[in-house]
Amino acid sequence: QLQAFGGGLVQTGGSLRLSCAASGGTFSRYALGWFRQAPGKERKFVAAISWSGSRTYSPDSVNGRFTISRDNAKNTVTLQMNSLKVADTAVYYCAARMIGTSTREHEYAYWGQGTLVTVSS
Repeated sequence: QLQAFGGGLVQTGGSLRLSCAASGGTFSRYALGWFRQAPGKERKFVAAISWSGSRTYSPDSVNGRFTISRDNAKNTVTLQMNSLKVADTAVYYCAARMIGTSTREHEYAYWGQGTLVTVSS
């Protein structure tokens, strides 16, 4: 089970830190990802991290602004978001899968409930 939290309202240029807590299973066996869904749009990939944390991936739209990390001892994955833009407004979801990282939504078997991030101008 995954539970995401940390969303909220922030002004353009601000920062937010999202976290996702996992329970059940062996956390360190799972690759983790963050996705987001803006109003009226499809859910999109934001970041992914390997089971060990040694490899991370993110699209150009957030690269250099967002950082994904994990703490296997605490069963948490974090998304640090800096220099936020209005276009980053969305519901953010954490997800987990076994056998390597992926940027594809359908390859993740486990999903959190989402946390809303609103960036105002």
